[in-house]
Amino acid sequence: MTILQDILSYNEEFVANKEYEAYQRGKVPNKRLLILACMDTRLVELLPKAMNVRNGDVKILKTAGALVSHPFGSIMRSILVGVYELGIDEICVVGHHDCGMAGIQVDKTLQKMKDRGITEEKLDTLQYSGIDFEEFLEGFDDVEESVKHSVSTVNNHPLLPTDVPVHGLVINPDTGKLDLVVDGYKAE
Repeated sequence: MTILQDILSYNEEFVANKEYEAYQRGKVPNKRLLILACMDTRLVELLPKAMNVRNGDVKILKTAGALVSHPFGSIMRSILVGVYELGIDEICVVGHHDCGMAGIQVDKTLQKMKDRGITEEKLDTLQYSGIDFEEFLEGFDDVEESVKHSVSTVNNHPLLPTDVPVHGLVINPDTGKLDLVVDGYKAE
């Protein structure tokens, strides 16, 4: 059985048994908070438990490294939709120790692409079209600095209201301990 078949089979029973009823909530989050976190598998259940949030409490966006890599990309668009359309009053950017984006080596990632069938011609065409792979696949060396950068990108966005605090945290993926990096209430 494929992963997709397994999901669909499980889902059929989930719906038939009305297990979804335990998760029904409104689209406006109870805590009026949006969390931007890394997509790391260790955080799927740990992060909400460590932050005392349940289904319906918050909006959670996940991206590699909790990075806001472009001020007008899809992550920032989602944040702005959250603020203007879904009642978000505060934002938390949550990075984590031992992140896969830490120290990413672009040349090795490009080689992995080639190994999986992406041709040199395709990569050359993209580069010629203006794609800077160093920038596009850029990771980070220091998680605290990365969180500060993402907080700054969000906080200084020209379309974000100035009354929305943007906090920065780093979570330990083994213990769930949160360290405050940026207190959005005290941000300048």
